[in-house]
Amino acid sequence: MQKKKNYKQKKTSKMDSAAVEIDGSVMEGGGQILRVSAALSCITGSSIKITKIRAGRSTPGLRPQHLSGLQLVSDLCSGSLQGASIGSTDISLTPGKIQSGNHTADTQTAGSVCLLLQVALPCALYADSSSQLCLKGGTNAEMAPQIDYTVKVFKPIVEKFGVHFGCDIRMRGYYPKGGGEVMVTVNPVKELQPIIMTERGNITKIHGRAYVAGVLPFKLAKDMSAAAVRTIRKEIKELYINIQPLQEKDKAYGNGNGIIIIAESSTGCLFAGSALGKKGVYADKVGIEAAEMLLRNIRHNGCVDEFLQDQLIIFMALAKGTSRIRTGAVTLHTQTAIHIAEQLTQAKFSITKCEDELSSNITYIIECQGSGATNPNL
Repeated sequence: MQKKKNYKQKKTSKMDSAAVEIDGSVMEGGGQILRVSAALSCITGSSIKITKIRAGRSTPGLRPQHLSGLQLVSDLCSGSLQGASIGSTDISLTPGKIQSGNHTADTQTAGSVCLLLQVALPCALYADSSSQLCLKGGTNAEMAPQIDYTVKVFKPIVEKFGVHFGCDIRMRGYYPKGGGEVMVTVNPVKELQPIIMTERGNITKIHGRAYVAGVLPFKLAKDMSAAAVRTIRKEIKELYINIQPLQEKDKAYGNGNGIIIIAESSTGCLFAGSALGKKGVYADKVGIEAAEMLLRNIRHNGCVDEFLQDQLIIFMALAKGTSRIRTGAVTLHTQTAIHIAEQLTQAKFSITKCEDELSSNITYIIECQGSGATNPNL
């Protein structure tokens, strides 16, 4: 494949290069379209105009978390951002040069710091030196990865692309107060390596943490852990399952409880199941929900869980060479990320269905010929 684009960062952000128009309501139609397009705009130097943002959602347009994510990217790439306000359904971003150094984003709500990291991390990789991102909001929030997932599952896997970042959890924050804070240090790369993850191997280890914070009684943590272990035991009898019940002490703001369980395979694949406590929901139920999610994600014999799937697409699109990952059913989030990545880069994706003769498992191989984006600032 010849690459028509070269990824030299434009010295000046010229408005004359026509902005790529992106329909924010297609497919999954949520904040993920914003995150992938803003990050790729920043890296490729292409201006973007996103319309119909979150058009089908009960509260359409930008929420505080999306707004702080866009402001963070614009700040990272010295860009110019138009239309960015709460409830806005149309924005445009004209990127400039990616700046290393210190950047802060605060959702001022329990908006997820992990989603802020999703949009900022790819950009910071293409800076001229290391970046410090101070991200404030919820660390363990609904509808988003928990920070423990980001550190224990996402981080070791993206390291295979050559992505290196440190994450210091300064304070945990829960719904509805937020108040969490993480400090992320990102080292730049010259280019990303492709990854191949097609052999799952056997599950060798299952461990996790069940936590309570604030005024909630420690018994909740023990109940979540015990219920999760019982549920997993029914299906996986031969492994020791260690889910630590924990009382979050000084490093937590507000009240919250939840659980995350991680499985590791013999080939280095990682999977997770997690759940958050809510008022009026028995602790057992929270533990069982997380355990069932984990079991569902290891039954299909793919190499990534349903949450990591879509988070890897942007890195596959940027890498130099061909990446392949084996997954269970391909999620709408993943299809959406592929759609945006193909619009904004020269990457080409294909999805192939694999039927296993030995079992009823259907897996898919997502293959990507990456665009080979190189860092002009290094």
